[in-house]
Amino acid sequence: MKTSVEQLIKTLPKCSVIDSSFSKNDYVALDLSTTNETLKSVDVSSSEKLEIFVNNHSALNKAKVAFGGYLETRNIYQRSSYFKDTNPETERNIHLGLDLWIASETPIYSPLDGVVHNFKNNTNFGDYGPTIILEHNIQGFNFYTLYGHLSLESIQHLTIGQKFKQGEQIATLGDASVNGDYPPHLHFQIIKDMQEYVGDYPGVCSKQDLEFYRSNCPDPNLILKL
Repeated sequence: MKTSVEQLIKTLPKCSVIDSSFSKNDYVALDLSTTNETLKSVDVSSSEKLEIFVNNHSALNKAKVAFGGYLETRNIYQRSSYFKDTNPETERNIHLGLDLWIASETPIYSPLDGVVHNFKNNTNFGDYGPTIILEHNIQGFNFYTLYGHLSLESIQHLTIGQKFKQGEQIATLGDASVNGDYPPHLHFQIIKDMQEYVGDYPGVCSKQDLEFYRSNCPDPNLILKL
Protein backbone atom coordinates (compact mmCIF):
# COMPACT_ATOMS: atom_id res chain seq x y z
CA MET A 1 0.00 0.00 0.00
CA LYS A 2 1.32 3.43 -0.94
CA THR A 3 2.30 5.60 2.03
CA SER A 4 0.38 8.87 2.38
CA VAL A 5 1.20 12.17 4.03
CA GLU A 6 -1.55 11.46 6.56
CA GLN A 7 -0.01 8.10 7.48
CA LEU A 8 3.40 9.68 8.00
CA ILE A 9 2.00 12.52 10.11
CA LYS A 10 0.13 10.01 12.30
CA THR A 11 3.45 8.40 13.24
CA LEU A 12 4.85 11.68 14.60
CA PRO A 13 4.88 12.34 18.34
CA LYS A 14 2.54 15.06 19.65
CA CYS A 15 3.61 18.49 18.35
CA SER A 16 2.75 21.97 19.61
CA VAL A 17 2.10 25.34 18.00
CA ILE A 18 1.62 27.13 21.33
CA ASP A 19 3.22 26.64 24.77
CA SER A 20 4.32 22.99 24.82
CA SER A 21 4.02 22.90 28.63
CA PHE A 22 0.22 23.06 28.35
CA SER A 23 -1.41 19.73 29.15
CA LYS A 24 -4.57 18.31 27.58
CA ASN A 25 -6.43 19.60 30.63
CA ASP A 26 -5.52 23.14 29.59
CA TYR A 27 -7.60 22.75 26.40
CA VAL A 28 -11.35 22.68 25.98
CA ALA A 29 -13.27 21.90 22.80
CA LEU A 30 -15.32 24.78 21.39
CA ASP A 31 -18.33 24.28 19.12
CA LEU A 32 -18.98 27.18 16.73
CA SER A 33 -21.13 25.14 14.38
CA THR A 34 -24.58 26.00 13.07
CA THR A 35 -26.01 23.26 15.30
CA ASN A 36 -24.85 24.88 18.56
CA GLU A 37 -28.06 26.28 20.04
CA THR A 38 -26.11 28.43 22.53
CA LEU A 39 -24.72 30.55 19.70
CA LYS A 40 -28.19 31.64 18.64
CA SER A 41 -28.17 34.16 21.48
CA VAL A 42 -24.72 35.51 20.51
CA ASP A 43 -24.12 38.18 17.87
CA VAL A 44 -21.38 36.27 16.05
CA SER A 45 -20.94 39.16 13.59
CA SER A 46 -19.36 41.14 16.44
CA SER A 47 -15.77 40.17 17.26
CA GLU A 48 -16.19 41.71 20.73
CA LYS A 49 -19.29 39.67 21.58
CA LEU A 50 -17.86 36.49 20.11
CA GLU A 51 -14.70 37.04 22.17
CA ILE A 52 -16.78 37.30 25.35
CA PHE A 53 -18.49 34.02 24.46
CA VAL A 54 -15.16 32.27 23.80
CA ASN A 55 -13.49 33.63 26.95
CA ASN A 56 -16.47 32.69 29.13
CA HIS A 57 -16.41 29.17 27.68
CA SER A 58 -12.71 28.80 28.51
CA ALA A 59 -13.14 30.26 32.00
CA LEU A 60 -16.13 28.06 32.79
CA ASN A 61 -14.07 25.00 31.87
CA LYS A 62 -10.92 26.28 33.64
CA ALA A 63 -9.05 26.07 30.33
CA LYS A 64 -6.27 28.18 28.86
CA VAL A 65 -7.11 27.39 25.24
CA ALA A 66 -10.38 26.69 23.41
CA PHE A 67 -9.93 24.65 20.26
CA GLY A 68 -11.77 22.99 17.40
CA GLY A 69 -13.52 23.68 14.14
CA TYR A 70 -12.16 21.21 11.58
CA LEU A 71 -14.84 20.68 8.90
CA GLU A 72 -17.29 22.61 11.07
CA THR A 73 -20.13 24.38 9.25
CA ARG A 74 -20.33 27.90 10.70
CA ASN A 75 -22.52 30.99 10.48
CA ILE A 76 -19.80 33.42 11.54
CA TYR A 77 -18.71 34.01 7.93
CA GLN A 78 -22.08 35.32 6.76
CA ARG A 79 -21.13 38.86 7.85
CA SER A 80 -18.49 39.00 5.09
CA SER A 81 -19.15 39.23 1.34
CA TYR A 82 -15.81 37.46 0.91
CA PHE A 83 -17.52 34.20 1.97
CA LYS A 84 -21.27 34.72 1.67
CA ASP A 85 -23.30 33.42 -1.26
CA THR A 86 -27.04 33.13 -1.80
CA ASN A 87 -26.61 29.55 -3.02
CA PRO A 88 -26.17 27.16 -0.04
CA GLU A 89 -24.12 24.81 -2.24
CA THR A 90 -21.52 27.47 -3.07
CA GLU A 91 -21.51 29.53 0.12
CA ARG A 92 -18.14 29.15 1.83
CA ASN A 93 -18.93 28.21 5.42
CA ILE A 94 -17.10 24.93 6.13
CA HIS A 95 -13.93 25.47 8.16
CA LEU A 96 -10.80 23.62 6.94
CA GLY A 97 -8.39 24.31 9.77
CA LEU A 98 -8.26 23.90 13.52
CA ASP A 99 -8.64 27.06 15.62
CA LEU A 100 -6.83 27.70 18.88
CA TRP A 101 -8.55 30.55 20.76
CA ILE A 102 -6.14 32.31 23.11
CA ALA A 103 -5.00 35.88 23.83
CA SER A 104 -3.31 38.16 21.29
CA GLU A 105 0.49 38.29 21.47
CA THR A 106 0.59 34.60 22.37
CA PRO A 107 3.79 33.12 20.85
CA ILE A 108 3.32 30.66 18.00
CA TYR A 109 5.88 27.90 17.39
CA SER A 110 6.74 25.67 14.47
CA PRO A 111 5.47 22.15 15.22
CA LEU A 112 8.09 20.61 12.91
CA ASP A 113 11.27 21.59 11.12
CA GLY A 114 10.29 23.73 8.16
CA VAL A 115 11.06 26.61 5.85
CA VAL A 116 9.00 29.68 5.00
CA HIS A 117 7.18 28.90 1.77
CA ASN A 118 5.51 32.30 1.65
CA PHE A 119 3.67 34.89 3.75
CA LYS A 120 1.21 37.72 3.23
CA ASN A 121 -1.18 40.10 4.93
CA ASN A 122 -4.61 38.96 3.69
CA THR A 123 -6.68 42.05 4.38
CA ASN A 124 -10.19 41.14 3.15
CA PHE A 125 -12.80 41.58 5.88
CA GLY A 126 -13.06 38.25 7.66
CA ASP A 127 -9.84 36.96 6.09
CA TYR A 128 -6.65 35.71 7.80
CA GLY A 129 -4.83 39.01 8.21
CA PRO A 130 -1.08 38.29 8.52
CA THR A 131 -0.40 34.72 7.41
CA ILE A 132 2.64 32.44 7.31
CA ILE A 133 2.91 29.20 5.36
CA LEU A 134 5.70 26.74 6.18
CA GLU A 135 6.88 23.87 4.00
CA HIS A 136 7.86 20.56 5.63
CA ASN A 137 9.42 17.35 4.40
CA ILE A 138 8.98 13.96 6.05
CA GLN A 139 10.70 10.98 4.43
CA GLY A 140 10.56 12.66 1.02
CA PHE A 141 6.95 13.84 1.32
CA ASN A 142 6.37 17.60 1.15
CA PHE A 143 3.40 19.28 2.78
CA TYR A 144 2.55 22.68 4.21
CA THR A 145 1.17 24.23 7.38
CA LEU A 146 -0.67 27.54 7.43
CA TYR A 147 -0.80 29.98 10.36
CA GLY A 148 -3.48 32.66 10.08
CA HIS A 149 -4.62 35.65 12.20
CA LEU A 150 -1.10 36.64 13.27
CA SER A 151 0.28 40.01 14.34
CA LEU A 152 1.70 42.39 11.74
CA GLU A 153 5.10 42.12 13.43
CA SER A 154 5.12 38.40 12.66
CA ILE A 155 5.67 38.97 8.94
CA GLN A 156 7.76 42.15 8.98
CA HIS A 157 11.18 40.49 9.00
CA LEU A 158 10.48 37.13 7.38
CA THR A 159 12.20 35.92 4.22
CA ILE A 160 11.18 33.18 1.78
CA GLY A 161 13.22 30.08 2.53
CA GLN A 162 13.93 31.09 6.12
CA LYS A 163 14.40 27.96 8.22
CA PHE A 164 12.71 27.17 11.51
CA LYS A 165 13.49 24.25 13.77
CA GLN A 166 10.76 22.36 15.58
CA GLY A 167 9.72 24.35 18.65
CA GLU A 168 11.19 27.64 17.41
CA GLN A 169 8.95 30.69 17.66
CA ILE A 170 7.68 31.85 14.28
CA ALA A 171 5.05 34.46 15.18
CA THR A 172 2.65 35.98 17.69
CA LEU A 173 -1.12 36.21 17.49
CA GLY A 174 -2.81 39.39 16.32
CA ASP A 175 -5.91 41.09 17.66
CA ALA A 176 -9.15 42.02 15.92
CA SER A 177 -7.67 45.21 14.48
CA VAL A 178 -5.36 43.22 12.17
CA ASN A 179 -6.58 39.60 12.11
CA GLY A 180 -9.67 39.95 9.92
CA ASP A 181 -11.83 41.19 12.83
CA TYR A 182 -12.02 38.06 14.96
CA PRO A 183 -11.35 37.31 18.62
CA PRO A 184 -7.63 36.44 18.90
CA HIS A 185 -6.95 32.91 17.72
CA LEU A 186 -4.67 30.84 15.52
CA HIS A 187 -6.04 29.22 12.38
CA PHE A 188 -3.80 26.17 11.87
CA GLN A 189 -4.18 24.15 8.68
CA ILE A 190 -2.39 21.31 6.87
CA ILE A 191 -2.19 21.54 3.08
CA LYS A 192 -0.86 18.85 0.76
CA ASP A 193 -0.96 20.77 -2.54
CA MET A 194 -0.66 24.58 -2.47
CA GLN A 195 -2.14 24.87 -6.00
CA GLU A 196 0.08 27.89 -6.77
CA TYR A 197 -1.41 30.02 -3.97
CA VAL A 198 1.06 32.53 -2.53
CA GLY A 199 0.75 33.66 1.07
CA ASP A 200 -2.81 32.39 1.19
CA TYR A 201 -4.91 29.26 0.84
CA PRO A 202 -8.66 28.77 1.34
CA GLY A 203 -9.45 28.13 5.00
CA VAL A 204 -13.18 27.89 4.40
CA CYS A 205 -14.90 26.01 1.59
CA SER A 206 -18.35 25.42 0.14
CA LYS A 207 -20.38 22.24 0.39
CA GLN A 208 -19.82 21.48 -3.30
CA ASP A 209 -16.02 21.65 -2.91
CA LEU A 210 -15.81 19.82 0.41
CA GLU A 211 -14.54 16.46 -0.85
CA PHE A 212 -11.55 18.02 -2.61
CA TYR A 213 -10.58 20.17 0.35
CA ARG A 214 -11.14 17.37 2.85
CA SER A 215 -8.58 15.35 0.89
CA ASN A 216 -6.10 18.20 0.36
CA CYS A 217 -6.35 19.55 3.93
CA PRO A 218 -6.13 16.69 6.44
CA ASP A 219 -7.23 17.12 10.04
CA PRO A 220 -4.66 19.36 11.83
CA ASN A 221 -5.22 17.30 14.94
CA LEU A 222 -3.09 14.60 13.29
CA ILE A 223 -0.19 16.89 14.26
CA LEU A 224 -1.47 18.44 17.50
CA LYS A 225 -3.10 15.29 18.93
CA LEU A 226 -5.35 17.24 21.31
